[in-house]
Amino acid sequence: MTNPSSQSVLFAASEVSLTNRPKRAKPPVSSGVIGMLIFMVTEAMFFAGLISAYMVIRSGIEEWPPWGQPRLPVETTAFNTLVLLLSGLTMGFSRNLLQKQKFQEGRRLLGISLLLGTFFLVAQGYEWVQLLNFGMTVSSSVYGGLFYLIIGAHGFHVVGVLAVLIHAWNRLGASNNPITAEGLLPLQLLWYFVVCVWPVLYVLVYLT
Repeated sequence: MTNPSSQSVLFAASEVSLTNRPKRAKPPVSSGVIGMLIFMVTEAMFFAGLISAYMVIRSGIEEWPPWGQPRLPVETTAFNTLVLLLSGLTMGFSRNLLQKQKFQEGRRLLGISLLLGTFFLVAQGYEWVQLLNFGMTVSSSVYGGLFYLIIGAHGFHVVGVLAVLIHAWNRLGASNNPITAEGLLPLQLLWYFVVCVWPVLYVLVYLT
């Protein structure tokens, strides 16, 4: 026969062990950020391959840009580059506000950042239309083919990241399954990557 006093001691011990169980420590870096950093490394290698191919091919051609090809709009694209850099800056300010629980201000700045990114994309598209009208196509020369390959690859990334960020912006104020500032961070990191790659491409393709 079991002693009632021993049962009470057993229950008390089990309650203490459950309540005093150590809490799981929060990882310093979330799995989403780690996954995005790994993805960004692969993307950096991708762009490094494109840049290496561009430099190797260009070094084997005496006249660059080749004769008969339209010159790139350096000044207009310089302004567009500043717009994209400003988009990355406002994205950083937006994150700071969201971390401080200033939801409305942070969401507003994030929206401005997305509008600036959209402006950059539309301006690049208009530039492409003008170049096509002047006869610069993928098949017109190696110069045109490399231009559309490298700049087009970046534009493709801008479209993809913008689409995901716009979806995340809508979820910031959603009542069902909202996204948090930490959940938004991996997407913001990818946007920073897209922003930082562009000046390198601009100097390489437009200025040198």
